[in-house]
Amino acid sequence: MRIVKEHDERRNEIITAAEEFFLTKGFNKTTINDILKRIGIAKGTFYHYFVSKEEVLDAVIGQIIDQEILQVKEIQKSDVPALEKLIVFLSQDNSKDERKEEIVDKFQMPENALMKQRALEGTINQVCPFLAEIIEEGKHQGEFRTEYPLESIQFLIAGIQTMFDTTENLSAETIQNRVLAATDLIFKVLDINPSVHPYDQTRSQLQTIFNS
Repeated sequence: MRIVKEHDERRNEIITAAEEFFLTKGFNKTTINDILKRIGIAKGTFYHYFVSKEEVLDAVIGQIIDQEILQVKEIQKSDVPALEKLIVFLSQDNSKDERKEEIVDKFQMPENALMKQRALEGTINQVCPFLAEIIEEGKHQGEFRTEYPLESIQFLIAGIQTMFDTTENLSAETIQNRVLAATDLIFKVLDINPSVHPYDQTRSQLQTIFNS
């Protein structure tokens, strides 16, 4: 048991050091030697745990995705309508989590394009299935009528991240138009039942996703 613990601790040390370098220096500019020097291990020790820098990246992203999955599972337990559960997840305020806020901010660095891509892939492939469960729940309650819960939320997540990733150089009017278009798209893609969630009221609710 002691050997397993030491193995896990060393692996986590490598992941933690790698994440720090990726976020401050950028993935492309980080070298394996940077990581080795930070935690004082030999190259052979590193390759005992990981075959490449890319595999460490996958481990770093994996921890981020695992945290998102835990958040979705916690939201699933709440006793509120399915639509509200989706809004709660999608409108999470990263400023309340310094680590997550830093990660999201550093993803915008050109050197971290691969990290950003892998994180989105992880969200689409691993987190979205849990969000699809919420949509299925909403279908049973008559809130949604989409025939493709998983694919619908995957397209929405990918589109929202792409359109709202960087809005610094956009005018207020352009941003507002994107918000209105996105909320309208969510309503249509999920085929929200207007008799359960009236259009105008629901659109105002959905805007909180982008205004948080």
